[in-house]
Amino acid sequence: MRKMNVLFMQSQTYFGADSFIHSLLMRHLDRRAFTVHAAVNEGTVEHQAASLKALSTIPELQLRPTNFGTSLNLRSRSQIFQDTLKGTGPALRSMAGLVSYARKHKIDLIHCTEKPRDAFYGLLLARLTGAACIVHLHVGVDLSWMSPATKLAMRQADGLIAISAFVAKTAERAGLGLAKIHTVFNTLDAANWDYTISPEIVRGEFGIPPDMPLLATVSRLTPWKGQTELLHALAKVKQQNPNFRLLLVGEDDFSATPGRYSYTAELRQITRRLGLEEQVIFTGYRSDAKQIMAACDIYSMPSFEEPFGMVFLEAMAMKRPVIAIVSGGVPEFVDHGKAGLLSVHKDIDSLAANILTLVNDPELRQRMGEYGRKQVEQQYYPAKMTREMEQVYHRVVAGRRGRREQLAALSASTFTERGAPEETLA
Repeated sequence: MRKMNVLFMQSQTYFGADSFIHSLLMRHLDRRAFTVHAAVNEGTVEHQAASLKALSTIPELQLRPTNFGTSLNLRSRSQIFQDTLKGTGPALRSMAGLVSYARKHKIDLIHCTEKPRDAFYGLLLARLTGAACIVHLHVGVDLSWMSPATKLAMRQADGLIAISAFVAKTAERAGLGLAKIHTVFNTLDAANWDYTISPEIVRGEFGIPPDMPLLATVSRLTPWKGQTELLHALAKVKQQNPNFRLLLVGEDDFSATPGRYSYTAELRQITRRLGLEEQVIFTGYRSDAKQIMAACDIYSMPSFEEPFGMVFLEAMAMKRPVIAIVSGGVPEFVDHGKAGLLSVHKDIDSLAANILTLVNDPELRQRMGEYGRKQVEQQYYPAKMTREMEQVYHRVVAGRRGRREQLAALSASTFTERGAPEETLA
């Protein structure tokens, strides 16, 4: 039995959370049963794509640099139009070459994200080559804002991969067909998260004493990440115990704020109004997430409808208890009372009480941190995710082949019933 050939689509130049998950799959797929390919955005001559650079480190991965055409992300219509005029020819030639590549290597399955170019070109490539197509859903399905290309790909794909039961339910509610939705949880390699890193590196930078309870939240600064609710809860905590600090790590994400205003400026204003200037430290963007996690005692992010929340797994891997809310995919893997404490969305009193509990109880923080680390090691590790994904691959490819055989049999039956010449039937 020959190996299954899988092709991943990586149209974006940046290397985000979804790219990271796909890279784990590319790295851990069983090479005895799978040959792994990736069509990767090549970037420009001046600037190699971060995704191409990252994926180049994966052993036995066959990379195919590809021109995916113009990105629509955070760009004006005039910019998109101008770049489309200049880039259509090279992009079409590159995609035609990708079709030839897929046929030459007998690609059986194409693995996309829900990004518009990933999804659309992945589906088109699948239909031109006879491969199966799956769309890996890293966000909740909301047809009100998703692009027409993404919606078309989700409807026509042979399979959909949801990163949590919450995401799977959004896909089902959108009418995408329960039979083709598969849930495979994200994972993290705990070995890459060293919980013994000295907390003094970051604490010393910000003048935070070793015995001062320190909370941290690391994310884009957007309303749905819950920073406003966190600040209001901390104002209540301060009334009973002002002896804490919060590292508010991140920068504005203008694509996620109506009118593209500065949410950072709004959060600073709320901080001043609540009298939290001494407790809250705005760090801006940081590239040292592991050091931030090592420095804090509690990871707190009451985000709303989080599809999964890789940052919570990271905190658990660093033996840090989690403060979050019962929303999205978070309660599926952050066990309330064991790995952290969860409250209901917008219940500021409950959120404050949970924070105060952990601020005042170092032993509870330690027990929860130990439990969280074990969960990551035993339940959310890359090899497990990959084995589950391999099973989905086999089901989806077998299902597509079965449908093709049924169509062929139906066509032959119809042709026979209409009276084909005898020599044709022989």
